[in-house]
Amino acid sequence: MRLRRRILRIILFLLAVPVILCGALYGFHKISLWDESRNYPPVGKMVEVNGHQMHVYGEGNGNETLVFLSGSGTAAPALDFKALYSRLSDQYHIVVVERAGYGFSETADVPRDIDTVLEETRSALTLSGENGPYILFPHSLSGIEALYWGQKYPDEVKAIIGLDAAVPTLYLSWGKQLLEDTADHMKLLSFFYRSGLVRLQPEIYNTDPAMTMDVLSDEEKGMYRAVVMRSFMTGSMADEARSCYDNAVNVDSLGKPVKIPVYYFISDGSQVTPGWWDTVTDYLSSFENAHYMFLDCGHYVHDEMPDVIAGESINFMKSLTK
Repeated sequence: MRLRRRILRIILFLLAVPVILCGALYGFHKISLWDESRNYPPVGKMVEVNGHQMHVYGEGNGNETLVFLSGSGTAAPALDFKALYSRLSDQYHIVVVERAGYGFSETADVPRDIDTVLEETRSALTLSGENGPYILFPHSLSGIEALYWGQKYPDEVKAIIGLDAAVPTLYLSWGKQLLEDTADHMKLLSFFYRSGLVRLQPEIYNTDPAMTMDVLSDEEKGMYRAVVMRSFMTGSMADEARSCYDNAVNVDSLGKPVKIPVYYFISDGSQVTPGWWDTVTDYLSSFENAHYMFLDCGHYVHDEMPDVIAGESINFMKSLTK
């Protein structure tokens, strides 16, 4: 009987240890989040949109306003885009809009259908004092938001400069089930991050392009890590992925905004999908003023080749005024 009790105590102890350790890690994570929020406050303006706070960062005083829209899962857009916008803000006014669940913006229990996302972006810009028409710089997923913007409000979109930006036919080719499976996977990752376990895996964010391209200062790198701790793989990001197929159907059902000038910088596709180049260029083939450039780099083209993109973008934007 004593032996059985000892064995039972040992088993209970072994079960309790990981629970205690996880609880301690979660507590440390919550305290760290509070401390990081004090040390790294928002760098831009916070505005209330649709019942939640959104972060809008701006710099530069040019006559043209360039609006940067991030791809899916980019935890800190205001910092991620710095490599590119820092090369443009001496001539242009740049703005980075962080959607719900991104960067300093709050996660929101609000549908992520394309109409809601677009109206939140437009409202955030207006409330932060910005005025169109805009030149949009969408990355990845936000490419379909930019196209939808051009479809619904063509007077507000002067041009679209795509940063390996997606087109609706890409998501239609993937199919609804794949995108819903992706959303489920993101939900699991969300638990990993919310629990604090991510603090044991610093290589997850230390290898991000924005962290390895020697663009951010040490202070900004600290801020980047802090923002990742709170805003990577949030519920809003997973909800975006779950809505992605239906959003693509919606955008694809409308006529292409073919009169809007576009310039797309397209990666080698190795981090996206086979046939990426053909998918994007086929979609753009009917635009009246379409340009594109193939870049031998990964998906975060704005981090890997900002000099090339900045130079080409400036020339393209100057041509719009001739």
